[in-house]
Amino acid sequence: MTSRFAPLSCLLASASLLAGCGSVGRLQNVGKAPKLTEAGEPVAPRIESSLGNHVAPEGGDPKVEDATRGASLFRTGGGAFFRDQRASRVGDIVTIRINIADNARVDNTTTRTRNGSENAGIASLLGLESQLGKVLPGNPDPANLASTSSKSSATGAGNTSRSEQINMTVAATVTGVLPNGNLAIRGKQEVRVNFELRELVVSGVIRPEDIARDNSIRHSQIAEARISYGGRGQLTDAQQARWGQQIYDALFPF
Repeated sequence: MTSRFAPLSCLLASASLLAGCGSVGRLQNVGKAPKLTEAGEPVAPRIESSLGNHVAPEGGDPKVEDATRGASLFRTGGGAFFRDQRASRVGDIVTIRINIADNARVDNTTTRTRNGSENAGIASLLGLESQLGKVLPGNPDPANLASTSSKSSATGAGNTSRSEQINMTVAATVTGVLPNGNLAIRGKQEVRVNFELRELVVSGVIRPEDIARDNSIRHSQIAEARISYGGRGQLTDAQQARWGQQIYDALFPF
């Protein structure tokens, strides 16, 4: 009897140890706000130096060089007069406008009914029908040897209802330019209020042509979009079932 329950005991012990490790981490954070993750190193390629910052050639007039330094239209930021300010290169920033207001409802109803009956008999068969009484029990009627009937019915109904609404804005960074000119973007935002941390992560691929004049783009124009919005902290923890209940739900077969 002991060997029969040994695997279950080992499984419960392992689960308890894992849950205990998680409990230790939670105990260490009692009374503390959730920590913000470290900001990743921004993607910023090297910018070409301004013509006004070039070193004067040997033998040049230093006064002329000082007068022209910083006067070039091609200095950092000076190209704004001629270049499109919408994101187009690695390291550029684009604003993502997330306006999700989805409502979906699906109703399915299925009804199936089937009836069947079969009758079989031998009224006359070269006189052999008179010998059926010697082979079959009782007093069989040759004209009604077999009679079967069947009936089956099935009814099914299903209903799915979903409603989601998210209105947020987040700045994303261009992390790569694909060979066809499309831009790979990724943005992450963390906001901590008291002891609750909210996190928004957006990533995907966009077309430069879809970026509006104010350097923003809608979430519906992001291909391979991955939008994650969640949080952690005391409120989120209070809404989660205890680890013992989670283990019970995972192991209980009924």
